[in-house]
Amino acid sequence: MRQMALFQDSSWKKDKIVNVASVPQRSPFRYPGGKTWLVPQIRQWLSTKGKRPVEFIEAFAGGAIIGLTVAFERLAEHVLLVELDEDVASVWQTILGGEGEWLAKKISSFELTQDNVEKLLSTTPRDLRERGFQTILRNRVCHGGILAPGAGLIKNGENGKGIKSRWYPETLKKRILNIVAIKKQMAFVQGDGMEVIREKRNCTDTVFFIDPPYTAGGKRAGTRLYTHFDVDHEELFNIVSRVKGDFLLTYDNAEEIRDMARRHKFQVREIAMKGTHHTKMHELLISRDLSWL
Repeated sequence: MRQMALFQDSSWKKDKIVNVASVPQRSPFRYPGGKTWLVPQIRQWLSTKGKRPVEFIEAFAGGAIIGLTVAFERLAEHVLLVELDEDVASVWQTILGGEGEWLAKKISSFELTQDNVEKLLSTTPRDLRERGFQTILRNRVCHGGILAPGAGLIKNGENGKGIKSRWYPETLKKRILNIVAIKKQMAFVQGDGMEVIREKRNCTDTVFFIDPPYTAGGKRAGTRLYTHFDVDHEELFNIVSRVKGDFLLTYDNAEEIRDMARRHKFQVREIAMKGTHHTKMHELLISRDLSWL
């Protein structure tokens, strides 16, 4: 409890943009739509609980920066990551399923050249752990970290480094081994986040973080960024309205989403963040009670 109190921050304002460089980078992914910038508010939210939640579920995990932060900082007793995408799932299954050390070593020993990358990405992985390595490699050498079909390799990159721009093998190795060290506090399910929320809706000691693909309100960014982007947002709101524990939804700033929140009597707050091109944007935080903001 003492540790959690350290994260209370009454100075938060909706127009204050978090410097993501100040947030510990835990994930091996460079994930489009990732929520590193939201970490300070997640800490603040969970610090208001009075006691650690028994379980914290990140229902659309992706790069899982929120779930990883909760696990590393012991903000909940146990963390469950849920992800539908088979490729992304293969990474978490490899790391949390006993092959994390292999993956870390494979990354650190791989010679990153254009030929080696193209050759590896054109082959069919022989097993789950090779699929996990191939996924991390593709995530790191494709433009924007996009894993959806059609994503192209980085061309110029930072300072003309091309595909090497986002390939930091020793850093990735360290991140993976750090996750391996706390894997007993975590679990992973490859499946539909909405189904898991439905199954766990009666658990009063479970807290949900829900960050679905942004495909509502005419916004189609999620269709380009993710393989599995088709979400019934109305049904998601219906499921969440029956959850007995606490939850926090994040969404694009769309009027359709505001309408759904109003119909379910949820509170909505805007929060500032930087977009891909460093432009200031606002996303929505949605829950039953946002008085902690």
